[in-house]
Amino acid sequence: MKRVYLDWNATAPLRTEAREAMIAAMDVAGNPSSVHAEGRAAKSLVEAARAQVSAAFGADGADVIFVSGATEAAALACAGRGLLGADVEHDAVVAWVDPVLPVDRNGVVTVADPGRCVLQAANSETGVVQDLPDGLAMVDATQVFGKMPFAFNWAGCQMALISAHKLGGPKGIGALVVKRGTDLSAQIRGGGQEMGRRSGTENVIGIAGFGAAAAAAARDLDAGVWDGVAELRNILEKVIEAAAGDTIFVGNESLRLPNTCCLAVPGWKGETQVMQMDLAGFAVSAGSACSSGKVRASRVLRAMGYDDATASGAIRVSLGPETTEEDVMRFADVWLRHYEKFRARAA
Repeated sequence: MKRVYLDWNATAPLRTEAREAMIAAMDVAGNPSSVHAEGRAAKSLVEAARAQVSAAFGADGADVIFVSGATEAAALACAGRGLLGADVEHDAVVAWVDPVLPVDRNGVVTVADPGRCVLQAANSETGVVQDLPDGLAMVDATQVFGKMPFAFNWAGCQMALISAHKLGGPKGIGALVVKRGTDLSAQIRGGGQEMGRRSGTENVIGIAGFGAAAAAAARDLDAGVWDGVAELRNILEKVIEAAAGDTIFVGNESLRLPNTCCLAVPGWKGETQVMQMDLAGFAVSAGSACSSGKVRASRVLRAMGYDDATASGAIRVSLGPETTEEDVMRFADVWLRHYEKFRARAA
């Protein structure tokens, strides 16, 4: 049985460009903080990748601080600031903010005081894209980076979170991008690496992979690759809607990521759907992957005003550039067969 991967928002498969850059970096022996030739060679890899990430993210003139991932970047950005957010934010952000910002049925967040607020550029579960007000304290750009046009220098925010593995880089490496001159209090102290904001020997191999993945993702975006992904997502939703008219497509009245379909059938548990699809050879998810493997009612959908039956009956199908129309049609066929069985049992 050929498996079909439809969980690109959880993590994207490692790009060839990233793999090759990481293998090459493994042969560089030096510590980037050493002043000898070997150290300088390692440092040059780090700085080359920093330039690649900066260029792909439209952050020329900003500081790109490499960290272990977006979760650490959120802690570095938000700790001690008393920031406000919404309950649709990722767990890594909600952990550091007061989630009081209102959210409407379409997943759109209202921000009254941008300088005190954080806001995701796009939601990982629903794909809903936010209209970012100028002056935001921090933007979570983890999902939008590489999938839609986004430039840090034009976003009007002080800081932004990004993660390598969401765009085909390795897991365990990310960055906090900050407007130059922004005051930050280091959470990991020691040798003063990363401009004194994040101590510890740099993950040279991961950073090299991040840079290569970012450059490749930018090329794909410029080539219109994600427009084709959006067409496949729309085909999937039309096929399911035609055969299962009571299916709720969460956030489809808003601008969404081109690859994301969040669908819910009240009463049909999302965890059941995930297991049924997995056994049939399809990888999908119910909510964010960063919840320690737990499957539960979606906090995001609850914040949007959906009841528990709907929030518990949602799954996320997220496509990527390698997804084919055959993959989409096979998934729709299998999902609809299980849907008919669920309806028969519920009758």
